[in-house]
Amino acid sequence: MKISVTGANSGVGTILLRHLTSCSGIEVIACVRSSRAAAALSASPQVSAHAIDYDNRAALAAALNGTSCVVHLAGVLFESATSTYQTANVDSTRAVVDACRMRGISRFVLVSALGADPESPNRYWNSKGRAERIVVESGLSAAIIRTPILFGPGMAGARAVVHAAAQRTATLLGGGRHVIRPLDVDDLSVAVRRCCDASHVGAAIYELVGPEPTAYRDVIGRAAALMGHQVSFRSMPVWLAKLGAAVAGLKREGGMTPTVIDVITSDEAVNENADVELGVNLTPLAATLQKLLPSETEVLHR
Repeated sequence: MKISVTGANSGVGTILLRHLTSCSGIEVIACVRSSRAAAALSASPQVSAHAIDYDNRAALAAALNGTSCVVHLAGVLFESATSTYQTANVDSTRAVVDACRMRGISRFVLVSALGADPESPNRYWNSKGRAERIVVESGLSAAIIRTPILFGPGMAGARAVVHAAAQRTATLLGGGRHVIRPLDVDDLSVAVRRCCDASHVGAAIYELVGPEPTAYRDVIGRAAALMGHQVSFRSMPVWLAKLGAAVAGLKREGGMTPTVIDVITSDEAVNENADVELGVNLTPLAATLQKLLPSETEVLHR
């Protein structure tokens, strides 16, 4: 089986590649945006790296030659001058779907986000919803996995938690009282692998979250306890943070914006977790946090 992965050099991508290459009989086409990124990927006889251009449909389709399933990970939460919600979340999805059609690739897996909605006033969730709609309307056999905050070595969400936990006093937006459902990236990789094997007519949407709904501040407190100390919290009003981000946005593009603040301070909830349907044995939050601490703490103290 040959699986193509876009955004293969991302935090999720590198962990997914490790999972896929641990399976015999799987070849992986790792798609990244530059030759430098391709060269930086871990070497494996099962992996061939390709620098792709989402604006060049023919070259993109050629890179996917022989693929049984495409896993599309590309996308951003933080915009920049060169990568916007439109280009990174929507246009890249359309490009990969078009390339699949050109090559006759019928299986597609999209990793999306909780809250994705093409009608959402939030620009990030809106873009994720429009990306999902492209996949749903494509006619491909597809799986869409909506995820919460992801925890794994090198992940931005994990770094933020470990950094805050390492402090004696941490300042959190809204006091960190919003409820999150952290998902171990290893669990997401298992779900993606199972979706690559499946096949059905049309698109199936799964909401996959971690096993424990927990206030963000309590997650940080638990990480601090694993480090052997306690952390106290100060609260920054969300409205004040959004005002500051809006003012800063007058002088720069992207970064922390009111849109991002809405996303990272929202409660994460699902009507039905897809862990059973996808055959995923969810990792307890305590075990996930324990996995994070050695690598992330080393990074903090370099």
